[in-house]
Amino acid sequence: MSSTQFDGDIDSFVSYLKSNRGLSANTLKAYRADLTACLHLFELRGVTDLNEITLDDLRSWMAVESRDHARSSMARKTVAVRGFFAWAYEHGVTTTDPAATLMTPSIPSTLPAVLTESQAEQLLDVAEHAVATNQYKDDGGAAAASGSGKAAGKTADKSADTVNRSEAPVRADKRDNARVTAESQRNAAILELLYATGIRVAELVSMDIADIDFSSRTIKVTGKGNKQRVVPFGLPAQRALETWLEQGRPVLARTATDAVKSRAANALFLGARGGRIDQRIARDIVHRAAREAGVPDISPHALRHSAATHILDGGADLREVQEMLGHSSLKTTQRYTHVSIEQLKNRYGQAFPRA
Repeated sequence: MSSTQFDGDIDSFVSYLKSNRGLSANTLKAYRADLTACLHLFELRGVTDLNEITLDDLRSWMAVESRDHARSSMARKTVAVRGFFAWAYEHGVTTTDPAATLMTPSIPSTLPAVLTESQAEQLLDVAEHAVATNQYKDDGGAAAASGSGKAAGKTADKSADTVNRSEAPVRADKRDNARVTAESQRNAAILELLYATGIRVAELVSMDIADIDFSSRTIKVTGKGNKQRVVPFGLPAQRALETWLEQGRPVLARTATDAVKSRAANALFLGARGGRIDQRIARDIVHRAAREAGVPDISPHALRHSAATHILDGGADLREVQEMLGHSSLKTTQRYTHVSIEQLKNRYGQAFPRA
């Protein structure tokens, strides 16, 4: 990221947002990047004082940025810039607020992509089948190791070195099988939990083991702005989580170095090296599972959309779904009622002879 002579002002603004607005770390990071890019452009144009920037300058910046960014990105960038200059004016950094009348680009209303209920079930079935298949391979590896040991014991003329060399690849294969099985158990638990609760991928990867209450089948979720909520989950998700915690997680935890192990000691989900799983890996798990299940390619956020739509289709109250998803505005949740209506219209058109 390019630095500018205005970095001190940007730092102060981001600190203000962190203390007073409760914005997430990802949002603060995005705002910082947006402001740095904007002010770097003005710096290249010879601006040395924030008071030199005018409304026309900001409109020119928007025109340049709009060439390479979608309207949704431009809307966020504009909000960041407007917020920065409003803060600068209120705190005496500038004598005017040139962004006060800067218009935010309108974003076309689009319905979120969702899976049908049968496609979601197919996705989760394939993940569950992968666990069963890998467990079978793991058991087969153990049986093969046992068999090779017996055979070695019956052959009296073989030296101990020869036996050890022959058993080493078996032990390595067994470890690999155990790791693959553990990862498939983790993946199934991730998919089940995302669909059962509709949580965001950032919320998923930040969860700790202590956030799960199996007695009430609920999870404690820390969402945007560090707001916490309690979300229920069903029996399939419980089974997948218990299998992962009892069987899979200890296998991946053993692969971690001491430093990594201490940092991820409480993490619910682990990566292949025993550290806390990151968002990129979680997204890849969902995309790969969709390909293997033969359903439309989806992201974790689309799985969240699917969960919300299916819950509403099942008769849940809109405000209950709002609470479950952690939406601050009911308007955001209402998008899913539109999806349900569109699906109803499609089913009506396919099933009703006079449609």
